[in-house]
Amino acid sequence: MASPGFFLICILHSILALSCGALMMFYSEEVLVFSHGIERASKLVGSTPHDQLLIRTSDSFSGLLLFCIGLLLLMVAFVKDREFQSFFSKGCVLLHVSMAIWRIYFETKLEDLGRDWLRLVVGDTILALSWVFFLVYSWREKYD
Repeated sequence: MASPGFFLICILHSILALSCGALMMFYSEEVLVFSHGIERASKLVGSTPHDQLLIRTSDSFSGLLLFCIGLLLLMVAFVKDREFQSFFSKGCVLLHVSMAIWRIYFETKLEDLGRDWLRLVVGDTILALSWVFFLVYSWREKYD
């Protein structure tokens, strides 16, 4: 029997990934201004036309990757196998925790991104906790 919590978490994470990926692909400059402010956003887009093109291309590919992850989560949401759901959830926890650790060790050293690392680590932690709560709920459901 599949858990409805898995479906709900996958759909919520999918909507988040799809919308963030689309924004990164098509509105990267506006998202930078909204999240970092005008001054830091102007530094993050590059100073030469070549740098700006590379950064826009990188942002677009990152957004495309995030959009594809959202589609993958949407497809995985319909898997009914309880063991696969547990395996997938554990992988998602590992992914989000690894991302938070990477942010702590790498982004704190960057001058322009150094102020945002705590907010991003909290977001990664919340995303990981949603999967942990599912694992605890499914474990409790399995052994009750």
